[in-house]
Amino acid sequence: MTPLLEGVGIALESLRAHKMRAALTILGVAIGVMVVMVIGALISGFNKGVSDMLEQSGPKTFYVARWWSAGVTVSDGSDESSPWRRNPPMKIEDAKLIQTLPSVSFVSLDEGTVADIQFENRTMGSVSIRGRSAAWPKVAGGDVSPGRSFTEVEDQATNTVVVINQKLAEMLFGQRDPIGQRLKIQGVPFTVIGLFNPPPSLFGEGDNPEAIIPHQTMVKYLDYWKGWMDFLVGPTEDATTEQAMEDVTVALRTHRGLRPGQPENFSVVSQDRFLEKLNQTTLLFRMVMFALSSVGLMVGGVGVVAIMMISVTERTREIGVRKALGATRREILWQFLVEAATLTLVGGAVGMLVGGLVAFAIAHLTPIPANVPLGSVLAALAAAALTGIVFGLYPANKASRLDPVEALRYE
Repeated sequence: MTPLLEGVGIALESLRAHKMRAALTILGVAIGVMVVMVIGALISGFNKGVSDMLEQSGPKTFYVARWWSAGVTVSDGSDESSPWRRNPPMKIEDAKLIQTLPSVSFVSLDEGTVADIQFENRTMGSVSIRGRSAAWPKVAGGDVSPGRSFTEVEDQATNTVVVINQKLAEMLFGQRDPIGQRLKIQGVPFTVIGLFNPPPSLFGEGDNPEAIIPHQTMVKYLDYWKGWMDFLVGPTEDATTEQAMEDVTVALRTHRGLRPGQPENFSVVSQDRFLEKLNQTTLLFRMVMFALSSVGLMVGGVGVVAIMMISVTERTREIGVRKALGATRREILWQFLVEAATLTLVGGAVGMLVGGLVAFAIAHLTPIPANVPLGSVLAALAAAALTGIVFGLYPANKASRLDPVEALRYE
């Protein structure tokens, strides 16, 4: 421990004596570590936010859709780049079929559009309108209060009732009680029966005005882009997610007349698969993080080589004295490696502190989630120390090879 503590003490003394030179040396390391911290916090926070959102819809719930693909897709309008065109849209008959399966507890339908909403002499344009089945509160999270959601009977009867979120209520009614108010969606009168309080969302989407109406009412009265109905399916308590997904897949294949070996023209996606695809997507951002941080660490490493070479030159006589008193090459090498690693660790600590403050500010001042995992902290410090060791190896080796006689004569 004595050589280790001695090396750390000498490095800290060097920092104190040559503040500007040391600051320039550790700046690159600090920037690299800060990039690791901030991007790692954003990626971790994003993944955690998505997991929390999925948890709100029930850990066993899965997704049935016309077509699903995680990540970024690019379409030039051709059939080859638009694979969803080969899949028929999901229909209400499909939902009814799924609902009859013994392993399925409920099926929640969802379609959407944007429309103008009028209340008295006030008009709001491009408001999000969701057409959902009566089971939607089971997967949406949050709660409907005051008031209530619509029932299955109201959905089948195409009643013109609507549940609005807090943002839309504030913009339309101000301080007035929204329950019982009459508004118009695409010119069709609707009665407000409930106020939806959404759970915290990933990027603050709950702050956008939104209205939720019965699905059958939407089909009957509103104009919308048809063909993109999705289902959220909840298994029964006795059934596993895998069992329910298998039952749904078999039922839809049979209903659509698909022969063995034919690919499915629909998607059944579990939360685990969604998270797996999400992690594959965020891998790209992790690679960008690694590349950016590597540039900063390399700049810091070049600074370490420079400052350590200067240190070797300034302390040539000291090295000669130490060797004359019996210090071995290994001891000299170890001393200078510890000094280099200490310099970069100081830079890493500075970058970690600044990165943590930036991540904290992002998490508390914006709707973007940012969560600093312990692994990012350890990885950042390890990378900083490794940079010092790798780039400090050449100056340390040069110091350890100095001839003691020549070193003692150095002026």
